Amino acid sequence: MSTDAKDKGQGGFTVTDRRIFADETGAARVEEAPAGAKAAASEGAPIDFHTFVLSLGSSALLHLGELERPGSAGPETDLTMAKHTIDILAMLQDKTRGNLTAEETKLIEGLLFDLRLRYVEARK
Repeated sequence: MSTDAKDKGQGGFTVTDRRIFADETGAARVEEAPAGAKAAASEGAPIDFHTFVLSLGSSALLHLGELERPGSAGPETDLTMAKHTIDILAMLQDKTRGNLTAEETKLIEGLLFDLRLRYVEARK
């Protein structure tokens, strides 16, 4: 996402930290999210074909080292998992062929094209 998109408030997402921490005595404690964050998370965006495909695409980008895992020291690359996720998207494209709208077809074709190029570049 470009900085322009961030500045305009477009296409963002919220990350909720659900880790369990230990206090000084070693007892587990859970840090509560602000009330507004809980309400937004429970409403959530409806799950449809677009969000599902984009979720798989984000997973592939994470495995390609294009996105940084929250809390990690830097990007991590796992080309086996990236290929696996790209293959899942390709299978989804094959299994849904003829049943998608023109917009959905364009989305999955464009995403697969981009991910495959990035995968080939990462293998070099």
